[in-house]
Amino acid sequence: MLKYNTRSTSIRKFLYIAPFMALLFIFAYYPLYGWVYAFFDYTPPIPLSDSPFVGLQWFRSLVENQVKVDQLLQVIKNTFGMSGLTLLFSWLPMVFAIFLTEIKAVRFRKFIQTVTTLPNFISWVLVYSLAFSMFSSEGIVNGMLRQLGLTDAPILFLQSADHVWLTMWMWTTWKALGWSAILYIAAIMGIDDSLYEAAHVDGATRMQVIRHVVLPSMLPTYFVLLMLQIASFLNNGLEQYFVFQNAFNKDSIQVLDLYVYNLAMGGGSYSVSVAISMLKSLISVVLLFSVNGLSKMLRGESIV
Repeated sequence: MLKYNTRSTSIRKFLYIAPFMALLFIFAYYPLYGWVYAFFDYTPPIPLSDSPFVGLQWFRSLVENQVKVDQLLQVIKNTFGMSGLTLLFSWLPMVFAIFLTEIKAVRFRKFIQTVTTLPNFISWVLVYSLAFSMFSSEGIVNGMLRQLGLTDAPILFLQSADHVWLTMWMWTTWKALGWSAILYIAAIMGIDDSLYEAAHVDGATRMQVIRHVVLPSMLPTYFVLLMLQIASFLNNGLEQYFVFQNAFNKDSIQVLDLYVYNLAMGGGSYSVSVAISMLKSLISVVLLFSVNGLSKMLRGESIV
């Protein structure tokens, strides 16, 4: 009877997660079938079955064709630059969460948290619309500069390739800072009250409590999120760079995901784009397991 109940409970629990496993298979694993296009000379609307099999031709072309090599090097440089900036300032949400929880006025704290979290739910198309209304040649900023007599000609903020990595990072930070801080706020809420009491008994100031109690308690969460960021180093996303790209900044803003999209949709090189995307995915998996191994070695904990 006990065995039957145990088996019945196991089946019921499996049925709870079965729909989510099905969704994971449909949207995460089934699309991997598309990797087969990297081994054919595919041109739509010709069916894949009628396309000639070319083996590793597209992979070889990535290193044999000097034009593609130069393009890939620039794209990888852009990807590393923007991902590097994100990693360099990955501590910002943690610091923001600390100082947010230090605000004693509850209404003001909730207001700040709401205002900084809302941009996460705004699409990049709307973010670009906001940027265009503010920084275009006829936008608010240029209008104010002309009225103040600081400039005669409009400054092309959005068309300029100068500092494009920095501006993209700033828009990303503005959009994601409040949302990224939620996990750290949860980590702060989970700190044992006895640690605060012991610090106050010892006469610790607020900054000393942050340094000796709050920060050490948050570091495990920070390191796990940092390692996941490193593992997804090549995944910058597409939407942000797609809406902000133009003919003037394309060389500096084009990251790997955007390059793959432009190859397929703009250049019609579907097979080459699949080959590059396939290599990117494999490198990301290698990075994930490398970071996981490093975590086991340094912290004794696994993230996978």
